[in-house]
Amino acid sequence: MAVSNGNTTTRRPLPCGIYAPTMTFFDAETEELDIPIIKKHAERLAKDGLAGLVTMGSNGEAAHCTREEKLAVTRATREALDAAGFSSTPIILGATEGSVKGTIELSKEGEKAGADYVLLLPPSYFRGLMDEEAIEGYFTDVADGSPLPLVLYNYPGAVAGIDMDSDLLIKLAKHPNIVGTKFTCGNTGKLTRVALATNAKTPGSEGSGYMAFGGMCDFTVQTLLCVKVWNLYAEGKAEEAVALQKVLSRGDWFLTKAAIAGTKQAIQSYFGYGGYPRRPLKRLDQARISAIADGIREAMEVEKSL
Repeated sequence: MAVSNGNTTTRRPLPCGIYAPTMTFFDAETEELDIPIIKKHAERLAKDGLAGLVTMGSNGEAAHCTREEKLAVTRATREALDAAGFSSTPIILGATEGSVKGTIELSKEGEKAGADYVLLLPPSYFRGLMDEEAIEGYFTDVADGSPLPLVLYNYPGAVAGIDMDSDLLIKLAKHPNIVGTKFTCGNTGKLTRVALATNAKTPGSEGSGYMAFGGMCDFTVQTLLCVKVWNLYAEGKAEEAVALQKVLSRGDWFLTKAAIAGTKQAIQSYFGYGGYPRRPLKRLDQARISAIADGIREAMEVEKSL
């Protein structure tokens, strides 16, 4: 949240580290928001060492939530972080709407709810009309009108195959209110090109302050394990980091295949809460739930030992 101090404005910075999308938890019967569990989960993630949280991302079931619910989840997350002593932990709100006007409005309301940044996909409903000029115009116009800085979200699978190339991302990065990109396209070459061109922030170097986020392995069960891998790498302990990453990757594959429903059930298995996604996403049968729990067991045992 921006805080005015005379003629200057400060905002919670985006530190290097591990960020995770928070799941949105619902009552198993009514599918209404379960605010106490949402707060409990946010506090647990922060205590596990995450650098920041993303509310209403893809894994937060943003597509299943109303604008009011998105704001309620963000507000509850901010309240939980502040109450637990993590007032400096930033929140990034997934605020994509189909129009420039709607996205700016949600960004403004998001700031009031406690968000510090917004994460935005390119518009895709009118896919045939969304050429590079239209996408550039969308992000530029939103950046001009949003009180919150933008993190661009390059996730072709969520937007009918729209895949922003490095040239476009580098051009957009010149806007003072666009501060990063999340690469869920799996293209490490693209990430590297954008990071180099923007002098992106790295461990031990502020650079320009621009953030280039890798978008894979972003489920939230093995949060402490993710943080440990990051810390080992940042400390220069590359071999230890690689060994631990292998454990994490094996466990993450079971969650990747099972998606949101499986991740929630994994949380249920190991932490006693989690529940189910909103329909039309299907609930898993017990055999699948047990298989997921077995698949991530090694990773969870390592996490508990950290």
